[in-house]
Amino acid sequence: MNRSFLTTAAFITLFATSLANASDDEMLGEARDVAKSLPPKLIPVLQAEIKKSGPEGAISVCRDISPKIAAEVSEQTGWQVKRVSLKPRNQARATPDEWEKAALEDFDKRAASGESPAKLDKGERVGDEYRYVKALPVKQICLQCHGPVDQLSPAVRSALDQNYPNDRATGYSVGQIRGAISVRKAL
Repeated sequence: MNRSFLTTAAFITLFATSLANASDDEMLGEARDVAKSLPPKLIPVLQAEIKKSGPEGAISVCRDISPKIAAEVSEQTGWQVKRVSLKPRNQARATPDEWEKAALEDFDKRAASGESPAKLDKGERVGDEYRYVKALPVKQICLQCHGPVDQLSPAVRSALDQNYPNDRATGYSVGQIRGAISVRKAL
């Protein structure tokens, strides 16, 4: 009887653990889908504005339109969506919390060890939430506003100085991690 009870208890524990892992796997898949949905909505708007008014005009897309797109995705999916960075341009909106900061620092280490920045992500239960971050590697289009300061056009430098007097989001090269898309959902 005692052995049977222990076997049953072990089975129930294993089954419960399996269910929890399946739930985590489902949450990870959902979080990845939510995070992947942001760039395809933002990049065409950014490219259109660059074509229309140059990179200096497109600064407003990242400043004003990107948070609106993130808010729309949040409303449609039930996940809180935002972009964060270790070198935020907009400290009020993009400064990472401690969990996001640790993930971004880990991404930088992993990228320095040769992992592809485009594949870096992390998802886990944290307290009563599921948290997920997906690295945002710098692409060629990003360098017009996020590249080395001495390579930015005078118009971009002026627009950055005007909009972001405490800007820290320059000096990047293609492939570096600019930041991450961060999503979270209450469990």
